[in-house]
Amino acid sequence: MGQGTDSTTSTTSTSTDRTRERAREAAEGLAYLSGFGNEHSSEAEPGALPLGRNSPQRAPLGLYAEQLSGSAFTEPRAQNRRSWLYRIRPSAAHPRFSRTGNGNLRSAPFEETVPDPNRLRWSPLPEPPAGTDFLAGLWTLGGNGDARQRCGMAVHLYAANTSMTDRVFSDADGELLIVPERGGLLLRTEFGLLRVEPSQVALIPRGVRFRVELLEESARGYVCENYGRPFTLPDLGPIGANGLANARDFLAPTAAYEDVEGPVEVVNKFCGNLWAATYDHSPLDVVAWHGNHLPYVYDLRRFNVLGTISYDHPDPSVFTVLTSPSDTPGLAGVDFVVFAPRWLVGEDTFRPPYFHRNVMSEYMGLIEGAYDAKAEGFVPGGGSLHNMMSAHGPDRETFERASAAELKPQKVDDGLAFMFETRWPVTLTEQAAGAGRLQPDYDAVWQGLERHFPAP
Repeated sequence: MGQGTDSTTSTTSTSTDRTRERAREAAEGLAYLSGFGNEHSSEAEPGALPLGRNSPQRAPLGLYAEQLSGSAFTEPRAQNRRSWLYRIRPSAAHPRFSRTGNGNLRSAPFEETVPDPNRLRWSPLPEPPAGTDFLAGLWTLGGNGDARQRCGMAVHLYAANTSMTDRVFSDADGELLIVPERGGLLLRTEFGLLRVEPSQVALIPRGVRFRVELLEESARGYVCENYGRPFTLPDLGPIGANGLANARDFLAPTAAYEDVEGPVEVVNKFCGNLWAATYDHSPLDVVAWHGNHLPYVYDLRRFNVLGTISYDHPDPSVFTVLTSPSDTPGLAGVDFVVFAPRWLVGEDTFRPPYFHRNVMSEYMGLIEGAYDAKAEGFVPGGGSLHNMMSAHGPDRETFERASAAELKPQKVDDGLAFMFETRWPVTLTEQAAGAGRLQPDYDAVWQGLERHFPAP
C-alpha cells in the first residue's frame, strides 16, 4: 500500500504560503509620513477626516470619532500624546474579555527569582513549534519595575513561523519596541501598515491594536516593553542641533483599514495578564486619523554616529537612539542604544569599549555580524545581561588584539548590536534563569587576562 499525503498538513502549508504572499504584496511600496513626534494626519478615503473640529455632531462618511490617549489629558503639551481616530465601529462595541493563557509571556513585578549580580549570556531561541505566531512566540527574559504602576521595563524575545491570522493584539501595560533579528514583518495597525526588517526597529504605542504578519518563512528578534514614559529622542546638549537619530528618519504609517465582518480574536495585555474577546469584526477599521500617539519604524543604519576624533572611547550614551525619561534628569527608565557602523580614529586609545562597572543595567543583543568587544560566543539572536555594578568589558582575545593593533583609521562595519539600558536591575524569569541556552562558561571569556604590572 502506497504512502499517502497528509491533506491537512498540505492545506495548512498552502494557506500559510498564501498569507505570506499577501503580506509581501501589501508591504511593497508602502507610503509613510516622516518625522518623530509630529502631529500627523491621514485618511484612506477622501473626506473621512473632519476639518475644524475633532468630534463633529456627525462624523464624515458615517464613521465614529474616538480619541486614543497615550498620556493624561493635563500633561504638558510637549509630553502629551493623543490621536483622534475615525472608525467604522467604535472600540466600545465589543463583548466581555476573559482571561487566557499567558504562554511564556511575563510581566513586572518580577519575583520568580532573586536579582542576579552575575554576568549572564544566552544563545538564541530555538526554532518554535509549527504554527507559532508572534504573540505565541513571545518569551520573557526578565525586567524590572511594576506594570501596574507604569514604571520599569521588560525584555522579551520572539520566534515565529506563521502570521497572526484572525487575531489582533494590544498592550495596555506599555509600548513595544520591536527589534527584528531574522525575517521581515508586516505590522497591520489601527493607523495603517508598517514594514520592518532586520536593521530596522518598530514601535507600537501603548494601547494600539496590531497584527504581525511574516514576510518570510520564519522570524526572530527582540522586544523591549516600556512601562514608563513613552520613548522620545534624547536631548543633544553640547552636541548641538543635529546628530544621533534624525527626527525626519522616523516613519509613521498612512491610514489603511480593514472592513471585515466575522470572528476576530482580540488579545489585550492588561496588568501582566492576557485577556481575550472574540469580536464580530476587525478592530483595525480606522479610516482616518490625526495626532501624535502613533506607531513608527526607524532604520538603525541612518543613525548618525558621533565619536571621538582625538582620544578615548566615548561613553555609550552617545549611541542612544531613544530614551524613556524618569523623574531624575538624565536617569532613564530605559534607553535604546545602537552600536552601528562607524569609524574609529582615536590616537593612543584602546578602541573597543573599555572595562567598566555601571549604575545602569545593560541587556545587549546582536542583530547581525559580530560585536567588537566579544570575539566569540555572542551571536545574532543571543543576548547578554550585565546588571548594575557587574564588572564587564572586552574579552581576553579582544583586549590583546586591540592593545597591539596599529592605530590607523578603522571602519567597524561588520556588525549591528544594540542595548536596552535601564536604571534598575533586571530580575530574570524562571524560564530565563533555567534555560538550557544560558551559557554556563560566560565568565571564562575574561579568564587569562594576565598581570602586566611588575612583581615586587
